[in-house]
Amino acid sequence: MWDFLLDVASFVAKAAVIAFVALLIIGAIAQAVQKQKPRKGQLLVDKLSEDLRDGVQQLQLDLLDKKQRKKVKKDLKKQHKQQAGEPRKRLFVIDFNGSMDAREVDSLKREVNAIVSVAQPGEQVLVRLESGGGVVHGYGLGAAQLQRLREAELEVIVSVDKVAASGGYMMAAVAHKIQAAPFAIIGSIGVLAQMPNFHRWLKKHDVDFEQVTAGEYKRTLTIFGENTDAGRDKFKDELENIHRQFKAHISQYRPQIDIEKVATGEYWTAQEAINYGLVDELTTSDGWLLAHRDSHDMFLVRYVTKKNLGERMGRNVNALLLQLKNLVGRQG
Repeated sequence: MWDFLLDVASFVAKAAVIAFVALLIIGAIAQAVQKQKPRKGQLLVDKLSEDLRDGVQQLQLDLLDKKQRKKVKKDLKKQHKQQAGEPRKRLFVIDFNGSMDAREVDSLKREVNAIVSVAQPGEQVLVRLESGGGVVHGYGLGAAQLQRLREAELEVIVSVDKVAASGGYMMAAVAHKIQAAPFAIIGSIGVLAQMPNFHRWLKKHDVDFEQVTAGEYKRTLTIFGENTDAGRDKFKDELENIHRQFKAHISQYRPQIDIEKVATGEYWTAQEAINYGLVDELTTSDGWLLAHRDSHDMFLVRYVTKKNLGERMGRNVNALLLQLKNLVGRQG
């Protein structure tokens, strides 16, 4: 009996230690988050062309014997001196990997700000774009940011290695040229909205739901109330209106497309999409950059946001609690 009571007391003590430590950690994180300043980021610029040329030249040298390597090194050094005084074209590179809520547009805005401030008319911007789409207003803003590059008289090239669909293609369409890897997913020019409805479940459990609005169409469909055919029709009209604007946007930038044929919500691989005029060239972004390494100075422009203290601490909380639990468990 006494052994049983001791085991229970030991278990309670261990649980209390774990709970106390967890509360201390959570409290420290909450306090740190309240005191910290808003997240800040910084604009970084990397010279891609030098990395590409150096990599190719190093491989060439590694494949030679010692005597040949010495001669080629000498020739490359001479070539570099000759090219140093020659004017080279400038190419700015942006990476955009879009999520459903298009939060990456904020960084894109800052990158575009930097480029339009220093680039000269006629220079090129390559946007390596990957996105399956998301919220209309977010991707609409993303497309408007790329339009700013065009307004600055810069040549905009979008390169898609994996997917540019729905809102992703809305952004890509702004470019003067769209290139894509052969099996990249392209298209999905349509609009989608969906939501669950719990009205029947609430009614079954005798739960009333009240919703008060001012304006006939302030709320057309609801999650908890009983939806009407009139509300559904109005909601469908709103989606159709957005779809018409989406099609007009695509037609504005790519008038060669038969918009009614492609704006069905379907998607294709790039090797199919090129036949519909949705893509101009089949190539990967790295292949295109490598082919232009000798004719261009390439600058990767990226805005990087630093993680604040709360995020850095929070990432390790679960791991720390697990270690404490295992430690207390081993002591038993």
